[in-house]
Amino acid sequence: MARKDRKEKSTQNNGAPEKQSQLAVLKDAFRLVKTHKPLALVWCLIGLVAAEALAILAGNSLHHPVYFGILGLPLGILVAFFIFTRFANTAAFASIQDQLGAAASVLMSIRRGFTTTPAVNVSRNQDMVHRTVGRCGIVLVAEGSPAVRALLIDEKKKMERFVPGVPIVEIIAGDADGQVALKKLQKKIKKLPKKLSNNQMREVRARLKAVGGLAMPIPQGPLPKGARMPKR
Repeated sequence: MARKDRKEKSTQNNGAPEKQSQLAVLKDAFRLVKTHKPLALVWCLIGLVAAEALAILAGNSLHHPVYFGILGLPLGILVAFFIFTRFANTAAFASIQDQLGAAASVLMSIRRGFTTTPAVNVSRNQDMVHRTVGRCGIVLVAEGSPAVRALLIDEKKKMERFVPGVPIVEIIAGDADGQVALKKLQKKIKKLPKKLSNNQMREVRARLKAVGGLAMPIPQGPLPKGARMPKR
């Protein structure tokens, strides 16, 4: 009976999936880094030892090597964790590079201020346009072949009909000239100037909710919605 009760509790909360624990997130990140950046752990260890060595040297000059050595240990761990997160982020983007819907994964990992609808416009060649709404207005992010620009223009015209007067930003994700790399996409969107009030943003979201989007697959990796990468 106790097991049954635990199962029933786990399936409650309107069927919402349980949040991944921080330990599970770190384990996933560790496996990801080990696969894509095998020397990352060596650099983390070097950072830890270097920080501890500097603390001991500083302690020797002040005649308190043991005290500074103890203080240097948490500092070294912090440095190692900072290095690890840098490698983890790089490995995360590498794991979804060139996958269908990679840009959507990046957009959906933005946790505050933006609401993303993936694959609102898709072509037969699997070029696609994703839509995210925030204080900056509507951001249309396209990914795929060079022909995706026509798809982006078509989606922009559609948005101008549904929500006239709302600022629309067009971005093409990729590594070619004039495109925004996946690893810079979040930063690019977050830096866009805020042009809508909170009330205006909610009104735009309500209007676009009826428009919806297509149900397209996004790559299974470290960046889908709900996933957590270790913070600095």
